[in-house]
Amino acid sequence: MLHVDFDYFYAQCEELRRPDLRGRPALVCVFSDRGQDSGAVATANYEARAKGARSGMPIRQARAKLEGSDAQFLPVDFDYYDRISSEAMEAMRARADVFEYVGRDEAYLDVTARTGGRLDAAAESARKLKEDLRSKTGLTCSVGVSPNRLLSKIASDHRKPDGLTVVEQGEAMGFLAGLDVSRLHGVGPATRERLAAMGLKTVSDIQESDVFELSRAFGRKTGAYIRNAARGTDPTPVRERAPSVQYSKIVTLPADSAEYGDLRGPLGRVCSLLHQKTSDKRVMFRSVGVQLILSDLSSMTRSKTLRAPAGSLGELEKAADALLRAALPAAPRPVRRLGVRVSELTAASGQRDLTGYF
Repeated sequence: MLHVDFDYFYAQCEELRRPDLRGRPALVCVFSDRGQDSGAVATANYEARAKGARSGMPIRQARAKLEGSDAQFLPVDFDYYDRISSEAMEAMRARADVFEYVGRDEAYLDVTARTGGRLDAAAESARKLKEDLRSKTGLTCSVGVSPNRLLSKIASDHRKPDGLTVVEQGEAMGFLAGLDVSRLHGVGPATRERLAAMGLKTVSDIQESDVFELSRAFGRKTGAYIRNAARGTDPTPVRERAPSVQYSKIVTLPADSAEYGDLRGPLGRVCSLLHQKTSDKRVMFRSVGVQLILSDLSSMTRSKTLRAPAGSLGELEKAADALLRAALPAAPRPVRRLGVRVSELTAASGQRDLTGYF
């Protein structure tokens, strides 16, 4: 299995159309409407990262770290990134037995059949894929090659940028041993804290731990997964999956707030904008989601699946309002930005509501 991860994707895309950005700090940012420096960094290139700027950081903080440099702060251009991503994904799909899209800059490829299950042949396939992607898109990527998804995912991050790392099953435990437990897929901050409280801070600690102790702490299923992952075992197959189509809109609030009364008006405006989009595209939706970007730029999402596809503004507002009311009590900080998303789209047909009739 191969895991392909494009290096600093958004910023690298910007370097393609602006070669003058190469060699200098460049950051692609999501700007809000509160002023020039309001918003967050989406992607930073390696020159910016070397000076302490990183994705998710507030733009003001990034500017402070890059003060005195010739750093460039660029707005996101998702349409442009999608065009480049689509070209790259098609090139990868052509070289896979099974292709799984993960995101604009990431995918899994199962190449077992075409390589006869030989890891050396898979490594050669990965090398040719990297050359093909650079030739067709101008982008570099890092690739992990191994017998399973988990190892390939970790390996792709091992020698960034423009890396190629091959891990044989017999080398898995040694390869993983010195890593922090958070490098294992599914081990988030809360699980990492609980493992640390048990004295398990590195993957090697878990490798040497008692599986029954892990099961008592996390439950039989999760405990077994953590233990197996630490030993480089992952039975999850690569599954064919196309890019999910969804539409979303997000706005920045005039002031941070945790009060429903302050968020109700902006929520209605976002729903109206999003409904206009789905109407123009003549699609109905079955899944509705609400996203809260909090004052510290952390994110909360809530979503629900409707009983049947819907298309009216009223149905969208009703679902989004219920999700907002449910999410707010759990938000640890005031809300800075508020977004709504619809997915599981189907083509609209026939009369959807009275407005459509008239």
